[in-house]
Amino acid sequence: MAEVEVAGSGAGGSPEAGSGSGSGWRRPHGPLQRYYGPSAAEAVEAAPDPTDINGPHFDPEVFLTKVRSECPLGQLLAREAALGREIRALDSDMQTLLYENYNKFISATDTIRKMKVDFRRMEAEMDDLAANMAAISTSSARVSAALQDRHRRGAQLAGVQALLRKLQSLVEVPGRLRRWAAPGAEPARALRCHARARAVLRHYRHLPSFRAIEDESHAIMAELAQRLRTRLRDDTLDPKELTECVEMLLQLEEPPEELCEEFLSHAGTRLEAELAALEAELPPADPSGAAATPPPASDILDFVDRGSSAFVGNLCLLAASYRSLFEGRPGAGDGRLEAFAATLTTRYFELLERRLALERGLGDTSLLVRALDRFHRRLRALLELLPAAGAEAGAALVARAARERVDRYLRALQTFFLGCLGDVRQALAAPRPPSKEGPGLPDLLATLASSVLGQLKAVLAYVQLFTAKDVAFASLPYFKGEFCVEAVREGLVVAFVRWLCRTARGFADGPAERGAPAAPPALLLLLARLCLDYEATTISYILTLTDEQFPPQDTGPVVTPGPALCAEARGAAQRLLDHYVQVQGAAVAQMLRKSVETRDWLGTVEPRNVRAVMKRVVEDITAIDVQVGQLFEEGVRRAQSSDSSRRAFSVYSSSRAPGRYAPSYTPSAPMDTHLLSNIQKLFSERIDIFSPVEFNKVSVLTGIIKISLKTLLECVRLRTLGRFGLQQVQVDGHYLQLYLWRFAADERVVQGLLDEVAASAAHRCLDPVPMEHSVVELICERG
Repeated sequence: MAEVEVAGSGAGGSPEAGSGSGSGWRRPHGPLQRYYGPSAAEAVEAAPDPTDINGPHFDPEVFLTKVRSECPLGQLLAREAALGREIRALDSDMQTLLYENYNKFISATDTIRKMKVDFRRMEAEMDDLAANMAAISTSSARVSAALQDRHRRGAQLAGVQALLRKLQSLVEVPGRLRRWAAPGAEPARALRCHARARAVLRHYRHLPSFRAIEDESHAIMAELAQRLRTRLRDDTLDPKELTECVEMLLQLEEPPEELCEEFLSHAGTRLEAELAALEAELPPADPSGAAATPPPASDILDFVDRGSSAFVGNLCLLAASYRSLFEGRPGAGDGRLEAFAATLTTRYFELLERRLALERGLGDTSLLVRALDRFHRRLRALLELLPAAGAEAGAALVARAARERVDRYLRALQTFFLGCLGDVRQALAAPRPPSKEGPGLPDLLATLASSVLGQLKAVLAYVQLFTAKDVAFASLPYFKGEFCVEAVREGLVVAFVRWLCRTARGFADGPAERGAPAAPPALLLLLARLCLDYEATTISYILTLTDEQFPPQDTGPVVTPGPALCAEARGAAQRLLDHYVQVQGAAVAQMLRKSVETRDWLGTVEPRNVRAVMKRVVEDITAIDVQVGQLFEEGVRRAQSSDSSRRAFSVYSSSRAPGRYAPSYTPSAPMDTHLLSNIQKLFSERIDIFSPVEFNKVSVLTGIIKISLKTLLECVRLRTLGRFGLQQVQVDGHYLQLYLWRFAADERVVQGLLDEVAASAAHRCLDPVPMEHSVVELICERG
């Protein structure tokens, strides 16, 4: 050992000496370092590589496989030679290391021998310690067994004590049941106590003591069941108390079929009483409708609130209780509840229908909408419990109520329009002082149109409450499609426009009742202008407004197109204007006819003036011109002839004198009147007297003038005239010619008709000697 220490501590054995002199200790270089492997830190940092020949994870098979697959034969031979050199170098290094550390190996051998002796001594000590631990373990096992035996005996004692307590509680069951099941006590606690003890008593009923307890308990619970059945027949029970009573009877194992019948019977009695209370608020039904119905005592919202909170609420509560009590029980799920609820809801709907029928006036639409909304919400809650309780009937009731209100609004609009027409007729017929002018036709038309349109817009706003977003029944398919199209657009707006056109047209088409005053001509003219305005703008505006407020669905029913309504309005306007022309023409024609029929044309004196009736005709035509000009445009006149020497004449003022000269239709020399008449007819255009007029002032006046002059012509044809009679016709015709041509669309129409009058007069004259044209002009100017 001394030699080893000397050799290890000398200059040759120290690392420092070896590094300085080149002999003695040498640090392991490359191959040995790779053989012994890297340090621990380097091994942790290096990743495992099975192909690293110097690494700790080297795998020869993986290395050879990689080299054979990657290197050609030349490299393999070179690699083999290099490995052989490295192996020989390592063997040489190992021998050198063994020679240099021989003394250290000897010292290490001695040390290992000493360590083996110490290890044997330690093994002996460990064997003694193990023997002691085995003895301790045996003692612990005996102690544990004793503890387990004690615990087992404690558990058995606890079980015996628990059994004694259960037996004691079973013995006390009849007393507790008697105390809790007494009248006015706590039957629910008695039921819970009996339910806990019932299974044990049944299990041990073969023992006499347990059988006695069970029999006594059954007797007590039978008395409780009898009292509960007696209470079940009490009509003053509310739904909650009824449910509790039936639930306790079911816990007592009473027959579910009988309890189901009694439950529905009691519930039906209570609900029938609530329906009877609602019916008491309604007047008795009168099928004939002869008796006057008194107004209801409360509004529709109060009625629906009472019905919803009392009848519908209790029906929902009873339906939920029925399902919780009898759901899944034999004999109680055969549709009894559905049939029971359907009968009661049908009667409730009938009562609500009768109450809605009492809403004869318009009233407050928002109140009706709120009432229907509450009814629908409560009905929807009921339908969640009973889907077959009248979903379609309830929705149909709400739809009928909404449609009925829309129909009433239509009738209200019609009444309003008739009232406005009455105001217009009164304003037209009211006498006025000469110094005070009444409202003109434009003002009356503007007032009528704005009033009707404003009322229609107000009605649409009221009806829109039925489709508001916060209304529950607005989500029904009916209110999204059919109500918007059929009820509002077609049933209200389109129906009102058509009714308005028919009503206006009725003043022209319908014969006046005997004794009833005919419509004044100004009213006909005003209604014609109103219908024409509807055709131009109002109908389009109303339909657009309706479609915006009540948008129709793409797949909904077919709607009436706007052009069709416009065509109806234009047709009504045309008929009214034609009738106005006929009425005014007939009025003027009546004056002319009477003036012709009441005059002695054979014995009349030489004419010195224009007859007063002709002046009246011109005045009336002028007044008609002013009247028509207030509502209709001027129109287009045919160009005047170039040889006309007439001066301009104002149709609005009678102070301006007519033209002095005008062509005369008087023949220049006596000739055959038959030949003259036939020649004139050959070269004159045919005049259609009753042709439709256009919507302008000139066309209207032309139609009136044609009717008037045609009547004059026919009356002259039926008379026999003398010389002065012919001359009077000549003077009157020239006077009319001077004034009427200005009102006509074509002066040739007036000229042609007056020529026919002159020809007929000459044909019917016994002495056809006309008056000189200069004398005729002088008389007309003086007149």
